[in-house]
Amino acid sequence: MQPTTKNQRLYSLDALRGFDMFWIIGAEEIFHHLSEITNSSFWNALSVQLTHPAWHGFAFYDLIFPLFLFLAGVATPYSIGKQIEKGTSKQSLLLRIIKRGLILVLLGIIYNNGLEIRPIEEIRFGSVLGRIGLAYMFANIIYLYTKQRGQYIWFVSLLVGYWLLLLFNSAPGYPMGDLTMEGNFVSYIDTLIMPGKLYLGIHDPEGLVSTIPAIATALLGIYVGNILKNTPVEKNKATVIRLTVIGVVLVIVAQLWNLVFPINKNLWTSSFTLQCGGLSTILMAFFYYIIDIFEYKKWAFFFKVIGMNSILIYMSGAFIDWSYTTSSVFKWLGQIVGEPYNVVVLVFCYLAVQWAFLYVLYKKKIFLRV
Repeated sequence: MQPTTKNQRLYSLDALRGFDMFWIIGAEEIFHHLSEITNSSFWNALSVQLTHPAWHGFAFYDLIFPLFLFLAGVATPYSIGKQIEKGTSKQSLLLRIIKRGLILVLLGIIYNNGLEIRPIEEIRFGSVLGRIGLAYMFANIIYLYTKQRGQYIWFVSLLVGYWLLLLFNSAPGYPMGDLTMEGNFVSYIDTLIMPGKLYLGIHDPEGLVSTIPAIATALLGIYVGNILKNTPVEKNKATVIRLTVIGVVLVIVAQLWNLVFPINKNLWTSSFTLQCGGLSTILMAFFYYIIDIFEYKKWAFFFKVIGMNSILIYMSGAFIDWSYTTSSVFKWLGQIVGEPYNVVVLVFCYLAVQWAFLYVLYKKKIFLRV
């Protein structure tokens, strides 16, 4: 009995990754502009959901980064797992995993600082790609050298251990368990061990210590990827139900944990990990159900084009002035529409320019692989 997705790439995985990147490359600006123009409660509420809370709390936009890391985990059984099945040595795979992780760290540094020689104290080493690279690397090493039970133990240990680390420590001069930006132990340790500058001076949302629970995010993705990869054809729908239930349970546990350990993206708290992990699992189940089971794929092609070159389009923002390109090509359209909605129209044009660029690369089968 062969699993339905064992030897093929999940269309839904690329589509969901593209959906995730769609917001990163600028789609949220549509709703921010509509909120400013109309000042309606509906658009204001959507705009708030596309803005990160200052510290504690959760909005839809907080899900974007963890979802990308979760999907990197989902892909692991289809990439590293497939190589294991082919008999590739673990040592060879280990070197490949470490290489990929460190390349992502390097790309993150380049994204933050550009290709410019600077004093170390002026360089920001923490980055989105760096967080993904390190968490991916450690999660894949765990996957490579442990069985599924060991991965469960690692998942729970990372989340509980991180909670205890914050619960029983603090920055000097603050009460034990302080979770403010100034008083939490994680940010304090980052100021001691991280070279260069931190994003907020005393805190970096992509710091080293808060990478610990991010590893659990990737491990959860690996767990979901294993389920999907080993799903027999006749149990596809049952798997969707199973994943949905898992996702709902994780969100419930996250809300309960939130009562004593607040959901906080900046600290990537354990409750935040479960909240995003649960929502990511539900989204994966939904995309898998619609795209890979019922094969409703045409609508998802737009997102797949983005998802197939996600790292490239993310990095392009550091080297290509997409706003200048958009204005050069579509300024006339904004003039025809006129104020105040011209800014909304130009956001759509901004997204269209980037998508057209990715579509050309897609047709030519040019993909940035790390």
